[in-house]
Amino acid sequence: MKILILALSGIGDALMFTPVLQLLRIKFPEAEIDALVMYKGVKEIYERTNLFSAIHYFDFLGESKLSSLKFVFKFRGKYDASINVYPSNRKEYNLINFIIGAKKRGAVQYLRSDFSNLGFLNTHRILENDSLHNVEENILLCEKVFSTKFTEQPLLSFPLDREDELFREKYLIELGIDSSDFVVGFHPGCSALKNHTKRRWEPEKFSQLAGSLIEKKKAKILIFGGPEERELQNAVAQNIDSENVFIIKTQTLSQTASVMQRCNIFVTNDSSLMHVASALQLKVLAVIGPTNTNYISPWKTAHRIASLNLECSPCFFYSPKPLSCKRTDLQFKCIKKLEAEKVFSVLEELLTDGNQR
Repeated sequence: MKILILALSGIGDALMFTPVLQLLRIKFPEAEIDALVMYKGVKEIYERTNLFSAIHYFDFLGESKLSSLKFVFKFRGKYDASINVYPSNRKEYNLINFIIGAKKRGAVQYLRSDFSNLGFLNTHRILENDSLHNVEENILLCEKVFSTKFTEQPLLSFPLDREDELFREKYLIELGIDSSDFVVGFHPGCSALKNHTKRRWEPEKFSQLAGSLIEKKKAKILIFGGPEERELQNAVAQNIDSENVFIIKTQTLSQTASVMQRCNIFVTNDSSLMHVASALQLKVLAVIGPTNTNYISPWKTAHRIASLNLECSPCFFYSPKPLSCKRTDLQFKCIKKLEAEKVFSVLEELLTDGNQR
């Protein structure tokens, strides 16, 4: 059997498909399982899992429509089954799945904007359930496609190796961080696509939280972010009058993950690094505004979610439409009115208890 996984929607989404990938590899040990990806970070993660026969990378965002079509047509008729990972509610992803032409084409039937995004082009579907985690949806989808039942729900998979360990050791020595330090990781960023910057907790609030952690717990703060988030990292750091703050600059996602592994706790927006932290089994404090936490809560790791739980939340569901807010008093109040003091109290609860919640 030849299976193609279409993991086109981003790093976090690709990571949340890795539990069922592990189940598929056990269920079909002789199958050829390939992946089609368009983010280098996804390629890097998937290569490390050793779950794939081949990984095909193509920059659909940077290439022309004609070049993209030519690339996709190379796979036409070569697979018995193809699956759009959940979430991937875009017409482009469904068209790619259709063009590839597998007899079984798996995708979730979305509760919103499904028909307009050509979801009907897929052959094997499950109805989206807002109460389930993305990992659970992916497992149910694969059960549908392959007419089977899985009894396990594995961890996310992002393996690190000895080279990563050596990189971390050298990097931390250069920063002056030793084994006795209490280290807190911050990720103040998230995807900038579709107005998702509105999901970000304000840099000033991260700075206030850092100040409290340094004053009360003598913490050392590591601020993470991709190359496109340097300005955001600097915005957090410049408001903190302390030598205990470090902007982390790495070249690859695995290097970032290796440094993250040293953190005693990781404070993050709803972002890809939140899911990387989950894969590393870190204690995760997720700062969440409009997102449905059922979908994306840190998977099978000790965590807490800091949220105002407003009556209008959640309002962000999977759709290609840009994120918007219908409130008339204060736009995105769910994240803008979440104060550092509240997040600090949730962090202390996580440190004290540490169980999954």
